[in-house]
Amino acid sequence: MFDIGFLELVVVAVIALLVLGPERLPGAIRSTSRTIRNIKNMATGFRNEIEHQLHIQELHDNLKKAEEQNFKNLSPEIQASVDELKEAAASVNQPYNKKDDQGT
Repeated sequence: MFDIGFLELVVVAVIALLVLGPERLPGAIRSTSRTIRNIKNMATGFRNEIEHQLHIQELHDNLKKAEEQNFKNLSPEIQASVDELKEAAASVNQPYNKKDDQGT
C-alpha cells in the first residue's frame, strides 16, 4: 500500500518516541491501529454495499429484458436472474407460509 522501507519506519518510531514519550506511545499506537481498522472496515462495508446495489440493478435490468421478451427464449444470463428472483420471492414467502400452517 505505502512504499515505506524499514529505515523510514525506524525514523518514524524514533520521532514518535521523542514527541510522545514512552508513557503515551503504546496508547497512541493502539488508537492509531484501531482507527485504521475502523477505516478499513468502513471501506469494506461501503464496497460490499455498492456491489450489492449493482447486483440488484443488474437483476432489475434483466427482469425488464425478460418482461420485454414475455419470458420466452431468454438468454442463460437473463434466465439465471429470473430464477434467482423467483427463489428470493419464494424464500420471502416461506416464513409467512410456515406461520399460517401452524395456525398463528
